[in-house]
Amino acid sequence: MTTTDESKPSQTYEAGCHCGFISLSITLSPPLPELKVNQCNCSICRRAGYLLVYPPYEDVTWHHGSDTRVGRYQFNTKTRDHMFCPKCGISIGIDFHQEDPKNYGISVRQFNDIDLDALNYKQFDGAHKLSPAVDLSGKQVNAETGEEPSSST
Repeated sequence: MTTTDESKPSQTYEAGCHCGFISLSITLSPPLPELKVNQCNCSICRRAGYLLVYPPYEDVTWHHGSDTRVGRYQFNTKTRDHMFCPKCGISIGIDFHQEDPKNYGISVRQFNDIDLDALNYKQFDGAHKLSPAVDLSGKQVNAETGEEPSSST
């Protein structure tokens, strides 16, 4: 365990995807056992299985170029990037790059060697407090443009 300049306890955790293509270190202050992990039931958090903590950018170290290799997805609000491994598909977390201060939401499910049952959770009812953002239309869209493909009739 280390301490910050303000003598707050902190701890660094190793994390990554299932296949090892994405790896990172996250320093949390206070350490994980003292934090409340956010468990949101909004459409994307539920589908991605997010259990989030929110370290500032400077407390996240991406290893071996993982920050440039991580896949990014923005749903219809286009306000944040949902990060995932482009090889194994594991959800890493959220990049709140359009907000200030700049924080990540990193899913503790990707932390190495932690007991999820031993953590403290804070429930957030995003399903009812946030505007619906999921597209249930089933329409096919071009991944590059977000537009429906032209039909070849």
